[in-house]
Amino acid sequence: MKRLLILAALLLAGCAATAQQPQGQRPRPQQGQQPPQGQQQPRRPMFDPTNPNAHDPVMAKEGDTYYVFTTGNGVTVMTSKDLKTWEPAGSCIPQCPAWIQEKLPNFRGNNFWAPDIIFYQGQWHLFYAASAFGRNTSVIGHATSPTLNPQSPDYKWTDRGCMIQSVPYRDMWNAIDANIVIDENGTPWMDFGSFWNGIMMVKLKDDLSGVASPEEWRNPCRRERSYGLDDANAGDGAVEAPFVYKHGDWYYLFVSFDACCRGLQSTYNIVVGRSKSAIGPFLDMDGKDMAIGGGTCVMKGNGTDYVAVGHCAAYTIDGKDLLVTHAYQATDGASKLVVREIKWQDDWPVLEW
Repeated sequence: MKRLLILAALLLAGCAATAQQPQGQRPRPQQGQQPPQGQQQPRRPMFDPTNPNAHDPVMAKEGDTYYVFTTGNGVTVMTSKDLKTWEPAGSCIPQCPAWIQEKLPNFRGNNFWAPDIIFYQGQWHLFYAASAFGRNTSVIGHATSPTLNPQSPDYKWTDRGCMIQSVPYRDMWNAIDANIVIDENGTPWMDFGSFWNGIMMVKLKDDLSGVASPEEWRNPCRRERSYGLDDANAGDGAVEAPFVYKHGDWYYLFVSFDACCRGLQSTYNIVVGRSKSAIGPFLDMDGKDMAIGGGTCVMKGNGTDYVAVGHCAAYTIDGKDLLVTHAYQATDGASKLVVREIKWQDDWPVLEW
């Protein structure tokens, strides 16, 4: 009888703990934590062709087809003919490359983050991150393909290995969220980063195969980090997801401030600064350098449709300037693909819901 009473008490305690978890929300790890081991994964939602789920989207157009690449297993891809109706199109890297397992022995699966896509020197270059949430045990990888069209006989993603790696207590930056920009002299740079000491830039080799020698680094955007934090801690200087976009005579650095990945509690918002050089300094509308905390907010949650928005990319395609981003739906916190046309006022981007 005593054993039965103890068992009943444990079951009641378990029910009480379950009841405290909001319905429809999966608990997410805090900075520096891993998801609970053995936790049952929620059933994946059905693909909605007119309102697809997406996280960290980037976009390209080849022929008459738009391709969006997002965080997901193998880097998830979807396609559209009109930017309104989307179809799932598989993934680019179905198996984790061996070099990632060597550099990150604790990395499991092939859930790659925050891709970037660029057509350069006759082929498509895909960059992506492997990491642990809230830690700078991270690498940025590189793959290439002659075409984006899976139906083409030339379609094949070839692994090009590691671009950079961040290591706790060695680096005060995080090797995720890569973006490639070609500067005014034709030199390629990779901007990247999340938290720690903010956004970094490094000069690349002319063929994008790795970091140029001698190395040249920049720190074009950062937010104040509380003094005394452990160097392995992501910290509270919440800035990530850089994207440099050229419009007219200006280069614009878009970044995301505040918290992603928290569903309805997300506070993501998009800020910008501009420069006549692709590597900065980038100043906001008040003339404050983004390297010392500047940044003008150009898009945030509207409170009715979306609670937060961030991790954007910008393009000129078919004569239109487009911003591609993800936003957290106000009904359930789901991360959704959002594409909006960029308007301009006094050479500053204007974005509307």
